Amino acid sequence: MFETAELGRKVPREDYKQEVPRLREQLLEVQQELRRVKVPVVLVFAGVDGAGKGETINLLSGWMDPRWMVTHAYTEPSQEEQERPPYWRYWRDLPAKGRIGIFLSAWYSQPVLDRVNERITAAELDERLDRVIAFEKALADDGALVVKFWMHLGRDAQKKRLKCLEKDPRQAWRVTETDWHHWRLYDNFVMAAERSIMRTSTGHAPWHIVEGYDPNYRSLTVANILLESISRHLRRVEAERDTRHKALAAAAAAEPPGEERPEPGPEAPAGAPATSVPTANVPTILATLDMGQALGKKEYKSELDRYQGQLNQLQQQAWERGISTLVVFEGWDAAGKGGAIRRCTAALDARRYEVIPFAAPSDEEKAHHYLWRFWRHLGRAGRVTFFDRSWYGRVLVERVERFTHEEDWMRAYAEINDFEAQLVEGGIVLVKFWLHITPEEQYARFKARQEVSYKRWKLTAEDWRNREKWADYEMAVNDMVERTSTAPAPWTLVEGNDKRFARIRVLKTLCANLEKTLAK
Repeated sequence: MFETAELGRKVPREDYKQEVPRLREQLLEVQQELRRVKVPVVLVFAGVDGAGKGETINLLSGWMDPRWMVTHAYTEPSQEEQERPPYWRYWRDLPAKGRIGIFLSAWYSQPVLDRVNERITAAELDERLDRVIAFEKALADDGALVVKFWMHLGRDAQKKRLKCLEKDPRQAWRVTETDWHHWRLYDNFVMAAERSIMRTSTGHAPWHIVEGYDPNYRSLTVANILLESISRHLRRVEAERDTRHKALAAAAAAEPPGEERPEPGPEAPAGAPATSVPTANVPTILATLDMGQALGKKEYKSELDRYQGQLNQLQQQAWERGISTLVVFEGWDAAGKGGAIRRCTAALDARRYEVIPFAAPSDEEKAHHYLWRFWRHLGRAGRVTFFDRSWYGRVLVERVERFTHEEDWMRAYAEINDFEAQLVEGGIVLVKFWLHITPEEQYARFKARQEVSYKRWKLTAEDWRNREKWADYEMAVNDMVERTSTAPAPWTLVEGNDKRFARIRVLKTLCANLEKTLAK
């Protein structure tokens, strides 16, 4: 695989000087176009030590506008990073749309080095590479351009390069004992690299092998590949957007004109059903729930004291062992998510939990992959984080309200399953609740909110409007459970018509999950 990158190719100095002005001008032009089209670029640099990765990155930063570029070079994970899943730090550092993120010693480094040093088998390396493929595909599917450069030197050329650097007082710091250790394992390194490149060089994230022997050659090669990759991606993005706009326009033109619907106010819209709404015309998982379950006040108080006390003790053990917990709440408007969360937090030390409500994404969040804002809010070891709404908005609200295209929310199921698998593999106790109520119960709660001054703020025109799409949401929930209730991250469907029953069910389930993890 690497024979063509060990030919000793060079570019004469005069040819290099002649090419640079053109390249710099065109790179700056496409960089501005990236900002206009709002496309993020992820550049990955990997390769043998001494092949010029750092020098090439510095060169690109000098040739292009550094205000819209950021470089991330990774070493051993910090304490903060160790307390979260391995990919947390990469998601945290992803560039916003219109910017370029350069990643050095990133998600390929540890799997390759572990294989080189025989800490993992070939099969285990393949498993890690599968995670890499899924990560890069998620970025590419969201519109990012992923370009990967493997900077290469032959064994003898690498030795010569390292010795030259050691002799230069200004460059000697670049060469460490680790570099020489890697050189001594050169054959292992090449074998692990070949396997990694073959498995992960995909159409949406290709590898480019660049010979690093001559600085002029490698600089022009990387710059030209980058220029062509960005230009081609921009053309594709523009063509896809144009196709989508035409399809939407054609669909809108084909729809028969409907009656105008007045904007609903805080009261129920005129003509709305008094208590019920149309439900799904096919059986769903929600239709199988026994909504008549209830708890009396006396039993509720006894159970509340019991499970809040148990939760307090279990969380104390989790804190001491550095086990973090993430509790996800989804459900209908007025289903009791807030009340259930408050019964959980009442049992916990306020210094060790956080409640994060998610609504429509901010401009900063819209500029990233939809999972970015959830990755960045993952709690540290030993802490409990409650998400009031979550990444499931992609396959619920965004699906039903058509805020995103069908192909986007359809692929989200696999992305979510992979995300949650990483959380669980990272040692997080993940608990997911769907709080279910009937349309009649929701209507009664809406009306009650109107009559209580300190609850009236909770009720909006949007809440009333959403009732009209109950059947659509019910089918979306059914598909969500079917496709994302996995062995490591199952859904718990909570019958919520009786608030007391629902709160105890949540507390009991949360305790059971913590207890199961702590017993391992």
